Amino acid sequence: MSGSRKRGLGFGIFTLVMVAIFAGLGFWQLQRRVEKHALIAALTERLAAQPAPLPPASQWRALKAANDEFRRVTFTAAYARLPDAMVYSSGSAVRGDISGPGTWAFLPARLASGETVVVDAGFVENTMQDRGVEDRAVARLAADPPVTLTGYLRFPESAGLLTPAADPAKRLWFARDVPAMAQALSWGKVAPFYIDLEAPVPPGGIPKPGPLQVHLRDEHMQYAITWFALAIAVMISFGVWLRRPA
Repeated sequence: MSGSRKRGLGFGIFTLVMVAIFAGLGFWQLQRRVEKHALIAALTERLAAQPAPLPPASQWRALKAANDEFRRVTFTAAYARLPDAMVYSSGSAVRGDISGPGTWAFLPARLASGETVVVDAGFVENTMQDRGVEDRAVARLAADPPVTLTGYLRFPESAGLLTPAADPAKRLWFARDVPAMAQALSWGKVAPFYIDLEAPVPPGGIPKPGPLQVHLRDEHMQYAITWFALAIAVMISFGVWLRRPA
């Protein structure tokens, strides 16, 4: 086989591989778009539903993020007189009223049946991160009698490779790693989920709970078009190369 034919065969194989990869990525983005739309529809439905009673502890292990994340629930509990945890955030993808940096206040709450559920009691703005301000607010919550809470089922997240390390001495985390908080702060055995609090708002508004909204990015069609365009560009380049003068 001559050198030019070898080069042509090699370029043809390369073109075929690249087209297959780019087209595959394009179809993958289209599938992701279908899945994202289904997720948005499911979350919208869950967030709009009336709150249901918190499932009993016997059903907790059967709860899964795919089926139960963001379900609205209501229950009565008393905040425990235990240290709270702060989770740093630069904003929120599900709270339209949160736009700047601050921390989420995580507190353990005891049910009448004896189990402990961790509650994200709300946001503390960056300007309020003097620990004394938050400690006083949390102390008031812990001093209150049992109260009816309404919120959303959420599931813990683990710290990623680029997530800053937690500082248990300062009770500061950078991921909503509830099991790690419970172990470091001696909260005892806690539910395998936590509650994103919607109501009630405490006196003074600190921490600040609130309703959640769906704000998921949906750019998969743009990504798919980009990948398909790259596949077409590779094919055009190969066609131009084939038609070049010998």
